[in-house]
Amino acid sequence: MSMDIFAVSSSTHTEWVVAEGTKIIDQATTEDINPYFHTRREISHIIRLDLPPRFFKFKRNQVYFYGAGCSSPEKIKMVEASLVAQFKTPCSIYSDLLGAARGLLVDQPGIACILGTGSNSCVYDGQEITEHVAPLGYILGDEGSASYMGKIFIADMLKEIAPRRVCEYFYDNYNVTAEQLMDDIYINRLPNSSLASYSSFLADHLDNDYVYELVYKGFELFFRRNVMRYDYKNLPLCFVGPTAVRYQQVLNEVAKNLGLEIAKITERSMPGILEYHALVQSKS
Repeated sequence: MSMDIFAVSSSTHTEWVVAEGTKIIDQATTEDINPYFHTRREISHIIRLDLPPRFFKFKRNQVYFYGAGCSSPEKIKMVEASLVAQFKTPCSIYSDLLGAARGLLVDQPGIACILGTGSNSCVYDGQEITEHVAPLGYILGDEGSASYMGKIFIADMLKEIAPRRVCEYFYDNYNVTAEQLMDDIYINRLPNSSLASYSSFLADHLDNDYVYELVYKGFELFFRRNVMRYDYKNLPLCFVGPTAVRYQQVLNEVAKNLGLEIAKITERSMPGILEYHALVQSKS
């Protein structure tokens, strides 16, 4: 039986499935694959050493890879070379944002947004991205993301702006000092991931006014600086990512107060991506 392999790589991990149409035959998870942070050799090692051996025994038609960092011809070629070398199969490489759009909207037009470690958004016409506001990363952008909220929160703590009780809860929970926080963020190879990990504390303390306002303002900035740059009144608005799911009550409230309506919030792109490719293959 001939099948396809699909992979969706975020800032934290890569989800792999072997599928026949929309039917998942096998699945696995490896560490994330990002050509901005991994060499070609490192990508090959992740694929060969982290994936179960059975993944290489299926008869494969094609490998479809959607990943963060796959945004330029040079980076796409790097990932493609690693995949072809390991699977000996034709490979198609796409950005994680196109994966989010296809996963959320399949073949219908709309606005697709990612809220995870980082944030991103686009207008999608049912096949491709037609408009895109640059996310700019965790230093200049990524509004509403876990890394953005973590950054604001940690800065507020270190400047003693955050409420004392919230700070005490945090330090007790993570068992770290202010000096250790600074080291973790400024010495870490991936500081955005560290900042995002600290934001999970906020989800458990949304009953605190300071925490709720911080999260609310982060989402409001995301809408104003990204979504509201598009024709948002005439297109369905959809979100994918763990941050969108974790804070969906606040996200919906911010949207409502700004006159927007969210059509869909989901944690994974994979089911919609499988549906999209099954539709494309049925038409070919």
